[in-house]
Amino acid sequence: MLTALIVIGGLTFNIGNIGGVGLGFNVLFGISPENGALIGGAIALIIFLVRNALIVMDRTVQVLAVVKVLLIIFIVAISSPPVGQAALHTIAPSHIDFYSIVTIVGGTVGGYISFSGGHRLLEGGLKGKESIRYINQGALTGIGVASFIRVLLFLAALAVIAEGFKLNPLNPAASIFSAAAGNFGYKFLG
Repeated sequence: MLTALIVIGGLTFNIGNIGGVGLGFNVLFGISPENGALIGGAIALIIFLVRNALIVMDRTVQVLAVVKVLLIIFIVAISSPPVGQAALHTIAPSHIDFYSIVTIVGGTVGGYISFSGGHRLLEGGLKGKESIRYINQGALTGIGVASFIRVLLFLAALAVIAEGFKLNPLNPAASIFSAAAGNFGYKFLG
């Protein structure tokens, strides 16, 4: 039963990831998001079918993650978000939306569970009770970095919206970075 839920959750939330790839290709190359999603899906299939591609992908993702974190910190620094107001409403929100919470938690856990589950640990050679410390450390690091990125992304969006910028409904994330850092932000983070 748990395996079925993981497969269904992974499939459901990764549809959103493929949609994000489509939007990214739209920003970078001007092609339609639908065609970008098809290209992204094809690239993903190739990566998973070619055995050594996973090693290259893992290293590439690590480098790109560091670059992404540094760029997001830069965007937040230049956009001057109202941090005090954000902190206050984090502790004492004016409205709690159950569906928003489920979406954030589900997207965080569901979208990546099929890629970060036990099989990835076994591939990395971690097994047995002696590996529990490393498994916990990896999980906590992943949760911490993901949470840090979400806070930074929220602050960047808050800064742009607080200044009255109207988001593009076709690609709201890209329009946030475009407003904060012009074409540079649009192309690198949009």
